[in-house]
Amino acid sequence: MTDKSALARLPAGWTGGAPDADALFAMAEAALETMPAVFAPHIEGVVISIEEFADDEMLASLDIEHPYELTGLYEGRPLTERSIDQSGGMPDRVTLYRIPILVEWIETGERLDTLVRHVLIHEIGHHFGFSDDDMHALEDMA
Repeated sequence: MTDKSALARLPAGWTGGAPDADALFAMAEAALETMPAVFAPHIEGVVISIEEFADDEMLASLDIEHPYELTGLYEGRPLTERSIDQSGGMPDRVTLYRIPILVEWIETGERLDTLVRHVLIHEIGHHFGFSDDDMHALEDMA
């Protein structure tokens, strides 16, 4: 027996497939908009990307054995480690890994947009040089 009210809550046009990279990117953009305004100028240049998995080289460099263990990654120099005379480097980048995020979503039952927001804010926290406790406080503020 089908619960018609549950079916009515599904997004229009949903085909039953897993959200694609564009859908996760849209969730990440929406999460960025919830960041406190004081942080906005400092994250303007951070590039957000969605990939299926981290590659083997990246996993090895982080000493991670299984690609499902990495849901997001910050690459760059934290603001706390920069000096005024540094310039010309690659932009800071936050990569969200779609398949590990979807696996965690299935395993935890958490809302997908909430999970994407959590991973994104955690990685943005690395951009600011925040500790894990600082990142939890930031997430609570957002």
